[in-house]
Amino acid sequence: MSWGTELWDQFDNLEKHTQWGIDILEKYIKFVKERTEIELSYAKQLRNLSKKYQPKKNSKEEEEYRYTACQAFLSTLNEMNDYAGQHEVISENLTSKIIAGLARYVQELKQERKSHFHDGRKAQQHIETCWKQLESSKRRFERECKEADRAQQYFEKMDADINVTKADVEKARQQAQLRHQMAEDSKADYSSILQKFNHEQREYYYTHIPTIFQQIQEMEERRIVRLGESMKTYAEVDRQVTPIIGKCLDGIVKAAEAIDQKNDSQLVIEAYKSGFEPPGDIEFEDYTQPMKRTVSENSLSNSRGEGKAEPKFGGKAKGKLWPFIKKNKSPKQPKEPLSHRFNEFMTSKPKIHCFRSLKRGLSLKLGSTPEDFSNLPPEQRRKKLQQKVDELNKDIQKEVDQRDAITKMKDVYLKNPQMGDPASLDHKLAEVNQNIEKLRLEAQKFEAWLAEVEGRLPARGEQARRQSGLYDAQSAPAVNNCAQARESSPDGSYTEEQSQESEVKVPAMDFDDEFDDEEPLPAIGTCKALYTFDGQNEGTISVVEGETLYVIEEDKGDGWTRIRRSEDEEGYVPTSYVEVYLDKNAKGAKTYI
Repeated sequence: MSWGTELWDQFDNLEKHTQWGIDILEKYIKFVKERTEIELSYAKQLRNLSKKYQPKKNSKEEEEYRYTACQAFLSTLNEMNDYAGQHEVISENLTSKIIAGLARYVQELKQERKSHFHDGRKAQQHIETCWKQLESSKRRFERECKEADRAQQYFEKMDADINVTKADVEKARQQAQLRHQMAEDSKADYSSILQKFNHEQREYYYTHIPTIFQQIQEMEERRIVRLGESMKTYAEVDRQVTPIIGKCLDGIVKAAEAIDQKNDSQLVIEAYKSGFEPPGDIEFEDYTQPMKRTVSENSLSNSRGEGKAEPKFGGKAKGKLWPFIKKNKSPKQPKEPLSHRFNEFMTSKPKIHCFRSLKRGLSLKLGSTPEDFSNLPPEQRRKKLQQKVDELNKDIQKEVDQRDAITKMKDVYLKNPQMGDPASLDHKLAEVNQNIEKLRLEAQKFEAWLAEVEGRLPARGEQARRQSGLYDAQSAPAVNNCAQARESSPDGSYTEEQSQESEVKVPAMDFDDEFDDEEPLPAIGTCKALYTFDGQNEGTISVVEGETLYVIEEDKGDGWTRIRRSEDEEGYVPTSYVEVYLDKNAKGAKTYI
């Protein structure tokens, strides 16, 4: 079964069929691409749904998650987050294993198809040319034969006519012989061209076309096989994540089975139990006796108290059962002397919620970001400086290109004064050179700061220290105040109520809470301090030899590692001062320890 022998005369239909095959392949690529977009959208919606119902920090919702049912719900949210991650894996695998490979294959297939049909058309044009030559030779032979017959008849007529001279007869005879010779030559030429055409036709139908069509058939069969393999891969991509999705669902089932209704009921008791005894029976009071009634000891009416005034609500007296009277939870504090309050006011420090607000909020609210970005951590500062240097270099290149263009235009004006005045460009050229000089000085300044950071110098220059002096002067007392507030709390946590009286609102430091709501970076491992490091510069943190802390950002090549001691206490330490143990399962973590 070969297209070359069976479909030797179906060139146009084969061209349409192969184009249809490529269209089918492109349609399948589009289908898979839309599936990846659906998977990504679904994963994004699942993540947003999980994030939406996550408990907010430092809110009442966190207290609700003491109950096992709420803990199971939280586990469900986390598992759904992992479930969404598997759909992202499906999208990534479909893109890398199917879409990218098929897209390249379609381009190669189009080029191969174009080459085969180009060869086929070339062979068709060649056989058509041979056929036209044959037809032309045949017509010429036919014409020469007719001319020879007419010449022969004319000669015979002249020879039979007695009134014609001998010279005319001889001339007619020579003309007839010439025409016969030309007819013989046309016959030989026609025969030669006919033999050549028959040979070319046999080569065309039995060699060239079968070979080309066989190659087209093999190309089409490879396309069909590749499409089938892609469909298998499509199913395998889903099958690979099925066990992990099953584990996510098993985690939800396990969390649901861990719900303990008795424990939750006990937690409700512990949360709301008042400790009071239920009230006793109320004795019967007989109003039929004309004698003065005594108040029962068990009577709970406040209207018959020992000379106490009745509480009035809306002008009417209303008795209450004492177990249900809302009591003030906090005992009333005695008023302090005015002088003591004044001393507290004078010695109190402005409250800073956390170190992140201190480092990021100060420069934002005060609008005093240093030009060298010294308020940022080392790696962030390096990135900002590099970005600034790149921007300045681009601006310099633009100005240089403009200067070159002006210089060329000036040269043209010098060679051809009729096109313009060269002196008119001097002002513009001087202005561009001045801009280039300014940009180069600016770039050198930022390159110097960048070299300082890349040189892993922990201390900045005197100019940078002067620029960050405002931050250093104001952050220290604020941080100490924040630490003192935590020490004064029984559980070591900082609360708004405990420091409410000592808080002083400073308009210039009215930090927004938008930074406090940010999610902290996840820990990607732990580290152990090899040496004691006194972090006195901004963005650093002090550590003690032997102390274990959490790693939240690896060394980016600048010699600094970002660590965390507690939720609000994090910073950078020299990488050589700590021994890092990265979690292999953490996102973005390297595989070595």
